[in-house]
Amino acid sequence: MAESVDPEAAQIIPLLEERLVVERREVETGRVRVHLTTTTEDAAVREVLREERVEVERVPIGREVATAPAVREEENGAVLVVPVLEEVLVVERRLVLKEELWIRRVSTNRTSEQTVPLRRQTATVERVPAQPDDKPEPNARPRGAGDKT
Repeated sequence: MAESVDPEAAQIIPLLEERLVVERREVETGRVRVHLTTTTEDAAVREVLREERVEVERVPIGREVATAPAVREEENGAVLVVPVLEEVLVVERRLVLKEELWIRRVSTNRTSEQTVPLRRQTATVERVPAQPDDKPEPNARPRGAGDKT
């Protein structure tokens, strides 16, 4: 017959326990120097420019009118017609439509070419092996906790 073991009477004796501790340390494996070079080259720029000018055409009318005509548009809005009035003193006053100014917008396209300077920078990276007795360069940026080697 097997003996029965009382669970309350059982004892656990720790014999050995291993624990892992992970640490990081910074090891310099090399350095780099970065040299920037800026060059300028001329580039031709070609672009179509829009230019507008106004032409004024005087159209003589010479007719009496009862009231001043309003400014209006003609030729599907391409021409703005501005009436020019003159009061003529007779025994009575009459409005005479002296002339109309027909103002037309004329658009032309022309190509303009200019030479403009463009700058371009290139970087040359030089890897320098680490030396244990190297001192940091006077203009070197101090390394922070987030910097990577």
